[in-house]
Amino acid sequence: MPVGELCIRQVVVTPRKTSVVEAAKLMRQHHVGDIVVTDETNGRRTPVGIVTDRDIVLEVLAQELDATSLTVGDIMTGDLVTVRENEGAFQTIQLMRAKGARRVPVVDGQGVLVGIVSVDDFVELLAEELSQLAKLVAREQKLEVELRR
Repeated sequence: MPVGELCIRQVVVTPRKTSVVEAAKLMRQHHVGDIVVTDETNGRRTPVGIVTDRDIVLEVLAQELDATSLTVGDIMTGDLVTVRENEGAFQTIQLMRAKGARRVPVVDGQGVLVGIVSVDDFVELLAEELSQLAKLVAREQKLEVELRR
């Protein structure tokens, strides 16, 4: 399955200059734990970083820094891992594991943001797949009983 079919398409984004406080407010407003930092050119958003609620706690609050004077560009993850929307789910999981990334922005062929995928999305997919397999096993057992009477 291409990761573009699995990813969340409604991504909360913000430019680098957004204050950390404003980013936290966006996270609260949209009930998300991360914001993708983007540069915009001709209406096309390219992901350049990501800021998580954990980044805000560890990089700003725990160090008692002024969250109003810092921007997301100051604390964002610099070496951003992205994946193309036509990449397979298994390959994406392998990449995330290798890079230690719990979530990655999904981009099109030109590097424009189209979505985001997280470990949670893969857990949900795998849970659904396992549930379908369990139903298959139960159905086979039921058919076996009916055929062998």
